[in-house]
Amino acid sequence: MAPGEADQVIDYPIAAPTALDPPSEWAELREGCPVAAVRLPSGDGASLLTRYDDVKQVLADPRFRRRLDAEDAARVSDTESGGVFNGTLAKSLPEETHQQWRRLVGRWFTAKRMTALRPGIEAMADRLIDGMVASGAPADLKAALGFPLPVWVICDMLGVPESDRDRFAYWSNTLLSLTRYTEAEINAAQADFRAYMSAHVAATRENPGDDLVSELIAAAAGAGQVMPDDALLSTAQGLLVAGHETTANMIGKMVGMLLADRSRWERLLADRSLVRPAVEEVLRLDANPGFGIPRYITEDAEIGDVVVPRGTTVVCNLAAANRDERAFDDAAEMALDRTPNAHLAFGFGSHSCLGQSLARTELQAVLDVLLRRLPGLELAVPADGLERVDGLIVGGLTEVPVRW
Repeated sequence: MAPGEADQVIDYPIAAPTALDPPSEWAELREGCPVAAVRLPSGDGASLLTRYDDVKQVLADPRFRRRLDAEDAARVSDTESGGVFNGTLAKSLPEETHQQWRRLVGRWFTAKRMTALRPGIEAMADRLIDGMVASGAPADLKAALGFPLPVWVICDMLGVPESDRDRFAYWSNTLLSLTRYTEAEINAAQADFRAYMSAHVAATRENPGDDLVSELIAAAAGAGQVMPDDALLSTAQGLLVAGHETTANMIGKMVGMLLADRSRWERLLADRSLVRPAVEEVLRLDANPGFGIPRYITEDAEIGDVVVPRGTTVVCNLAAANRDERAFDDAAEMALDRTPNAHLAFGFGSHSCLGQSLARTELQAVLDVLLRRLPGLELAVPADGLERVDGLIVGGLTEVPVRW
């Protein structure tokens, strides 16, 4: 029986053969059952989308809603307490207001600002690599570079002390739990984070600085409004969980994917102009990005040639869609010079990732610095010996052992 046939329900997420390879079921579903019945970690049922065009359609269709708090919406996990998929901002703001908020926050992520941030990111990457080299090979690149760099960037953006980055890293990990942490641990982490940020917001209102929180407060004041604390707290939480954990894991996966076939690294050493398209191709070909994007439909709708009834929760599997042969030539192959590359790693439409320009800047900066500093970098274990992080909504590797 092919995966996803009407009388078969697939447990989701689908297990993969290795940390860097996709489940074979993705290709089978794209061909034979692009709207498949799945069982989520909570035990609730949903419909899984694996085709590029279907995922784009749903993410662009306002009938498929971000809010997953309807009585008949599927719960992603048993430990959902409103953090990642049902955050305060998503619940409290109507769509028009939410888009206004996105435009306001989006002003922070301009190309000019990202260009200005890059030297600092590269300097921090150099500093972290210094520490890794001083400790000697083999080293865990994720722990030495991938994990601390993005949380430093987020702390800098929010205007909080670098000395608090370990606390931010723990909160990020916990708030993205799928099965790793208990409901009590998630609730406690959310309460601690909100208490910390509430005090920070209050202090920032008194003494603004050159950071995102200060800019949002000033922008609202310039329009004769007061930026609500809840909106600021949810913005900070969104930046933390979206901007730290995902980028930290992507740095490790990027290096793992490029070093899995050493000829890729050698090609980048020979032609640094490939760094930018290589980052895009790594994002497209990432087989371990995590859960995907859930949406809830309040009326019957067609996806492709399938009618999806109202009350259905659909899960858009971005990674499966990014390997769709209908959208990409030789979709399963890594082409470091692939252009154009209209992948869906950051989502699509009006709710695509706000921080994608920052993520791209960090990934390109890290890759440039690694190529300059450690041209002899290689994996210290076979690529198929790398292990996935389990139990989080985002995907990653437990460690990335390297030598040089």
